[in-house]
Amino acid sequence: MASPDKKSFLLRIDPQLWAEIERLAAGELRSVNAQVEYLLREALRTRTGKSKAPAEPRKPPR
Repeated sequence: MASPDKKSFLLRIDPQLWAEIERLAAGELRSVNAQVEYLLREALRTRTGKSKAPAEPRKPPR
């Protein structure tokens, strides 16, 4: 279930890109959604030159 404080949106994505994101997410023990959010934060950090992008959500304890 989505978090109530998160914005949801529809995303159309190339199947090959989706598969690559799935592979990265599995390798980093993230969901695909969390991986996309992580990659977007990294891209913002790179594009804006800021040392900090909005905080990455914390992983729940196991």
